[in-house]
Amino acid sequence: MQYVSSDYVDTLDIDNLVDDAIKETLQNLDPHSVYISKEDVKAMNEPLEGNFEGIGVEFNILNDTLMVVNPVPGGPSEKVGIVAGDRIIKIDNEVVAGIGLKNSDVFKKLRGDKGTKVVVEILRKNWPKTLEFTITRDKIPIYSLDASYMVTKRIGYIKLNRFAQKTEDEFLEALHKLKEQKMKDLILDLRGNGGGYLNASVALADHFLDDDQMIVYTEGRNVPNTEYKSTINGEFTRGRLIILIDEGSASASEIVSGAVQDWDRGIIIGRRSFGKGLVQNQLPLPDGSLIRLTVARYHTPTGRVIQKPYSSGSRKDYYSELSKRYENGEYFTSDSIAMPDSLKYYTLQKNKVVYGGGGIIPDIFTPFDTSFYSDYYGKMIRMGIINQYVHSYIDKNRDELNQKYASFEKFNQNFEITPSIIEELVTFAQDMKLPSDLEGLKTSEMEIRKQLKALIAQNLFSTNHYFQIVNQNNMALQKAIEVLNSWDSYKHLVKE
Repeated sequence: MQYVSSDYVDTLDIDNLVDDAIKETLQNLDPHSVYISKEDVKAMNEPLEGNFEGIGVEFNILNDTLMVVNPVPGGPSEKVGIVAGDRIIKIDNEVVAGIGLKNSDVFKKLRGDKGTKVVVEILRKNWPKTLEFTITRDKIPIYSLDASYMVTKRIGYIKLNRFAQKTEDEFLEALHKLKEQKMKDLILDLRGNGGGYLNASVALADHFLDDDQMIVYTEGRNVPNTEYKSTINGEFTRGRLIILIDEGSASASEIVSGAVQDWDRGIIIGRRSFGKGLVQNQLPLPDGSLIRLTVARYHTPTGRVIQKPYSSGSRKDYYSELSKRYENGEYFTSDSIAMPDSLKYYTLQKNKVVYGGGGIIPDIFTPFDTSFYSDYYGKMIRMGIINQYVHSYIDKNRDELNQKYASFEKFNQNFEITPSIIEELVTFAQDMKLPSDLEGLKTSEMEIRKQLKALIAQNLFSTNHYFQIVNQNNMALQKAIEVLNSWDSYKHLVKE
């Protein structure tokens, strides 16, 4: 680098050259050893630390205008009186309406260090003139718990989207509330949960296991082998437990589901998990950037390696492996998962056969549901049309909806997606350059109706209520309920 810097014929950006060299070196090691620039470090850590610093609003850019979807409860914006539906037209006296604003622009303008101030000018519906608010930025929580509610009179449901610093606290708060509602059985939904902190997964698994049971252990060449065991502090060591996983469940999710499966503590339902079982250490570099370097491998209590196979330097092939599972039929039938006897292990209580070789294979398989899918629906989702339409619909009808549906229970029982709403959506999609497709609409209409109602509930109430609607008739969840209601037929899968 010294020779190049001093003698090369042209002027070079040495920082970029160093970055490229580090990236090239790491990507030839394994798929999870990566370089993270100093600009990206903060954004990467925010979801795992459980907070960021800003004004505390959920927003959407609708018709080139920055609209507040909801202020974060207890956050700086709510405290000064900003409400859902407000349009932010100026930030620190700079016009932000009608200028082609992007999400990244909003983050730059509204996020900032705790204690700093930002002045926003608001246009409020049915208000005669603009309103000005001075907001003092603060820490804004990022929650790892998406939903928790009673599915039946005895079955509770908790969904986690990541394993962060405060995941255990959020889980315990939800668990205690469900217990107060007489919960006896628990469904833990880890589908799509890509993982997070090792300690957070160990803390969660601890609540399901008896004292001094192995949760996970790590082995590496130049780092001490480490064992993580359960304690006597488990809050749900006796109730019936089901964990939902799929191909999006990775790392920390696989640690929890692998430990529960190996100890025959609960039943795993869904599809084979991702297979991410490499341990990374974060190593800081002098300029504020860092590298995540793989230093060890995770093993489940029976000794299974969670990590799926990979070839050095073939990152593209590694991440396209999920597509190959789909093409090979693994998403639709468990018979497509072929595992050799050399990867066979036996669980620690019931001597049940489980397999290593990458990911956690569920005890009960549920196929990927494509019955409602059409190209028309797929384009609607990818283009963000359903989301955008719901924001527009809420904006027009917020006052009426709030008056008619004071509670979620009332909304869930009485609100219907009418034919006129579907017609409006189709017209809205055409305006966004998606041609109508009657056949595609017919195939996907029930799913579109469910998504519309769930997103409207999310805007009016919370993400928790979104899942209470979108989970209705969900295949994996319904299978979990069936198993719990017919426990005698499945109890051979778990210790009593």
